[in-house]
Amino acid sequence: MKIINVVLTGGIGSRLWPLSRKNKPKQYLNLVDGSSLFQQTVLRNKTICQDLIIVGNVDNYELSRQSLQEIDVTEYAEIIEATPRNTAAAIAFAAFSAHSDDILLVTPSDHLIENLETYRSAVQQAIELANNNAIVTFGLKPTKPETGYGYIHIENNQVLGFREKPNQDTAKEFIKTGYFYWNSGVFCFKAGVFLDELEKYEPDLFNRSKLVFETRKGNFLDLDKSLSIPSISVDYAVMERTKKLQAVIGYFQWSDMGSFESIYEYLLTKGHPLDDNGNMVIGTKIHTEFCGLKNCILVYTDDAILILKKDKAQDVKSIYEVLEQNDISLA
Repeated sequence: MKIINVVLTGGIGSRLWPLSRKNKPKQYLNLVDGSSLFQQTVLRNKTICQDLIIVGNVDNYELSRQSLQEIDVTEYAEIIEATPRNTAAAIAFAAFSAHSDDILLVTPSDHLIENLETYRSAVQQAIELANNNAIVTFGLKPTKPETGYGYIHIENNQVLGFREKPNQDTAKEFIKTGYFYWNSGVFCFKAGVFLDELEKYEPDLFNRSKLVFETRKGNFLDLDKSLSIPSISVDYAVMERTKKLQAVIGYFQWSDMGSFESIYEYLLTKGHPLDDNGNMVIGTKIHTEFCGLKNCILVYTDDAILILKKDKAQDVKSIYEVLEQNDISLA
């Protein structure tokens, strides 16, 4: 039995446009202390896990390889998806590649986690539960009524329900109850236990994913066969339906760094300058003045400038979507 870190590298980070692009999504940007979120994910789990599986896709696997080389990580397995089919299939591929008794610690590649000792303690709790055939999800103690995250209703370490991203009023109610936690997207389970539950609840997805994995060529999965796999999140496919679900509450500092509000708050802790009205400049040292604006962010790249109010950070995704729909090369 081994403990394997399965790193999911999909996602574009569209709410971080123009920093995050198709050709270099946010997980590969050097956002934190000169390293990327992807690199930090691999390094923080290296002391806990014996093996590493990178689940990537044809658009980003070379970025993963380059990033791993930069931190001298050479021992790992790759699964390269031909097309994104959501998290249930991505995790299934990793589980098929492991021994049934191996414990998988499934982590997104684009999260910022601090207080590493507290993180490791939570992961050890999850491993113990997984060793007893539980499927474990991590709920994180919320620090504010965040509308950009999904929530998990947890009482006495039992999961009572999952809730989609709420509006501001609902998020405030969640915080008041004390029983709602941010859904981290981090999971822990035996490979065989997960596959059994996936086959029970989504047999078609299970069978099609298995066929794609078994007919792979080297590390690469077949495109035509992959397109037949239903695109379903692991939350819906397994987590919201299994009777084996247990929760670990994480008290470590966590952010999915999924919006400029998250970036703003992180940079603030690192002493990044603000003006007297709470305005911040990211990406340039060109002298910038804000006139009549409060709590705004100016984001500069070589080919694009974004100006937004901090509390509208979730809306940046709509800008990216318009660029992509119009096939503009800036996406």
